[in-house]
Amino acid sequence: MTLDSEYLRGSMAAVHSVLKHASCPENVYFHFIAAEFDPASPRVLNRLVRSTFPSLRFSVHIFREDKVINLISASIRQALENPLNYARNYLGDLLESCVERVIYLDSDLVVVDDIQKLWSTVLTGSRVIGAPEYCHANFTKYFTPAFWSDPVMSRVFASRRPCYFNTGVMVMDLVRWREGNYRKRIAMWMEIQRQRRIYDLGSLPPFLLVFAGNVEAIDHRWNQHGLGGDNVRGSCRSLHPGPVSLLHWSGKGKPWARLDAKTPCPLDHLWEPYDLHHGSSISSKTNDLLGSASVAGLSSYL
Repeated sequence: MTLDSEYLRGSMAAVHSVLKHASCPENVYFHFIAAEFDPASPRVLNRLVRSTFPSLRFSVHIFREDKVINLISASIRQALENPLNYARNYLGDLLESCVERVIYLDSDLVVVDDIQKLWSTVLTGSRVIGAPEYCHANFTKYFTPAFWSDPVMSRVFASRRPCYFNTGVMVMDLVRWREGNYRKRIAMWMEIQRQRRIYDLGSLPPFLLVFAGNVEAIDHRWNQHGLGGDNVRGSCRSLHPGPVSLLHWSGKGKPWARLDAKTPCPLDHLWEPYDLHHGSSISSKTNDLLGSASVAGLSSYL
């Protein structure tokens, strides 16, 4: 997971949810990716995690934003331009070579099932990532007419049946990722985007260009996404039909912000039990957060 001062409250709730529902929480190890120049330094964020979860097994890896800053183009929503959104592209470099497999999770979600079930996903053949796919979605809308009208670029999908997937929940084989140099493949499309404007969203379309049509399909229960509404209004959404193992507030609206504003959506109350900062603002000074972060009894989950 990424770890930053803006989404810290969401990250802590996500960690809490994973531990609460894990059959063997002592087997869970968290790799947090923190931006080098976050308003709260990686060292402070490390202290905050340690004070909140005293027995948690974790490490904080520093992401240098200058690795990607010159590749990022303007997006439909400014928050999508945050360099840390692109840290997932660099997991193969940031994590030690002995780390061969990870589950990548966004910070605006809660897990309500045993994470071991998601970890047991088998990536068949040469597949590098697994994620819930949504083949009924209008795939063409994720790219501009300039992309689809270009016979060379649009040919990238000629031998695939591409489906939309959300990059906020992915099982990733980092051995195959490194061997296939997928970071550079994604960066190539980001370079093209800077020159030709082939999509409007942030970090998602390059992943679609590289992986769509070659993703290990995971049950939809593992990413009930879109609960934050769209990227403009952040309106309330309902759950997709079917069972739920993970609730994901992708989109503009975040549950902690709506709860604090006393304008929550109905499903935001499902996030609230995992919130470890009741009544405090995650945007307040880091020292204030450190002073109120320790939660009694939480180590009993470990």
